[in-house]
Amino acid sequence: VQLQACGGGLVQGGGSLRLSCAVRGSRNSIDIWAWYRQAAGKQRELVARINRGGDSPDYADFVKGRFIISRDNAATIFSLEMNSLNSDDTAVYYCHTQDRWFKDYWGQGTLVTVSS
Repeated sequence: VQLQACGGGLVQGGGSLRLSCAVRGSRNSIDIWAWYRQAAGKQRELVARINRGGDSPDYADFVKGRFIISRDNAATIFSLEMNSLNSDDTAVYYCHTQDRWFKDYWGQGTLVTVSS
């Protein structure tokens, strides 16, 4: 499985941004699609994830009500819609998948910078 993230950039506080991650390879083996982020000097943290059923996405408390994770039915692309961005959301965002054998795959990361 190969992941390619895109959509990062500079946005003003209060604005919105949409990240996308293209999935190539053995998509049918994937059970979890997720977004993580890592701010400078901090550990990587889970932002949101969605499982194969797609009915109950999980969100970190700090993004609940602001971010939405989604994926297309063919699991070729999954996205993170980010709204009401603030400076605390500035980070490198990574897309991630995990297959049915619990193997992890990571995208290359895309930088999101929120100006105050």
